[in-house]
Amino acid sequence: MPQVKIIAKNFMDMVASLPAIKLDILYHNQFICEAILRSMPPLAKKYVLQMLYIDVPMTFKSLQEWVLADGSSKHQVAIDRLIQLRVLEVIDRKKETTYKLKPTFQTNLRKHLIYGGILSREPMPSNVVARLPTLEELDAYAHEQWECFLLQLISSGQAERSSSFSSSMMRIFQRGLLRQRDKEAPRLTESGFQFLLMDTNAQLWYIIREYISNSEEQGVDQADLIAFLLELSFHTTGEAYNLNTLADDQEAMIKDLADLGLVKLQQGRRERWFIPTKLATNLSVSLTDSSSRKQGFVVVETNFRMYAYSSSKLHCEILRLFSRVEYQLPNLIVGAITKESLYNAFENGITAEQIRLWETDLNRVEMTPAHFYDEFSSRDIFESASDFARVHGGLLWEDAKKMQMAVKAEIHMLMREHLRGNK
Repeated sequence: MPQVKIIAKNFMDMVASLPAIKLDILYHNQFICEAILRSMPPLAKKYVLQMLYIDVPMTFKSLQEWVLADGSSKHQVAIDRLIQLRVLEVIDRKKETTYKLKPTFQTNLRKHLIYGGILSREPMPSNVVARLPTLEELDAYAHEQWECFLLQLISSGQAERSSSFSSSMMRIFQRGLLRQRDKEAPRLTESGFQFLLMDTNAQLWYIIREYISNSEEQGVDQADLIAFLLELSFHTTGEAYNLNTLADDQEAMIKDLADLGLVKLQQGRRERWFIPTKLATNLSVSLTDSSSRKQGFVVVETNFRMYAYSSSKLHCEILRLFSRVEYQLPNLIVGAITKESLYNAFENGITAEQIRLWETDLNRVEMTPAHFYDEFSSRDIFESASDFARVHGGLLWEDAKKMQMAVKAEIHMLMREHLRGNK
């Protein structure tokens, strides 16, 4: 059974992985050009701004003149990132290689910086909309909506429970997270149970990534969807925006995003509007931050009596997957792990190893093959190696003070070649 794997990327990394044709289309949008600029490493950002009004190709030697003697490794990391994003075009000639900014990106970023970006919609005036929720109420709404979404996943096999979620959202559930045999109710898969153990932002990133990947089945182009999501991140949290300003495809997307708690939908006497939450306005930054994870405590006695200190209905339903929940107090769930509850878990595709994973989940211990690096000969080489590992998605841990780091085993050979080139 394939496992749900969350690639620790931000939105910009997914943009960079798009086919070249789709990525070229995105650069016709000024807001995406700004979002790409924000995402770049500092040196890459500096190169783009310095080349923004240079219309002729620059030689490799000319670019190197911008770099200090001890900054060659950071220079290469910046160039690699710009090429990966197709912001920088490489022109190979017989005599020497030259570089220039992609004309579409260059033109639209110029316009954005000179004239300022103008969203295709403005916030609605306060005299038109009803009372808008406060930022605290929006945060609570987003959290509650996400818990409802996960509860639907857990309770999908209960026929008496109707779903208020769109068919496109439910199809994402059924791709690896749920399974259904002939004449049987849908059941959680091993991957689905693993998904429930992830922190909220990792779960959200998985859903958004799958939603984008499967968008073309709904007749929506991936580039158009990403463009809309990135443009949405430039809206103001808590402001109301008229739904009538959206195209039909965009309105369908907004309704799907409301299922996830990224926006809140409201309706007045005549107008309808959507209100972005922090989840939407932070999309272009990252969805991998786990700072929103809520901690709890679980005690399992030697007689398999279980006490879970949590007020979350979602936590209670997760526990019910492999234990017998006896009662729930305002901040305490009491139950027991029994032979019958374990048999029920096994029938639902949950393995004993995953139950053990749940038990240790609050410790957040994860085994990842890695290589440890220390004894760097200089601060510059250490920072260069750190940037290189980060750009390639392989940096697991670093201590800048002691100049030590751990990187994923899969990029070890690349790191070796990089360090050899800096000797």
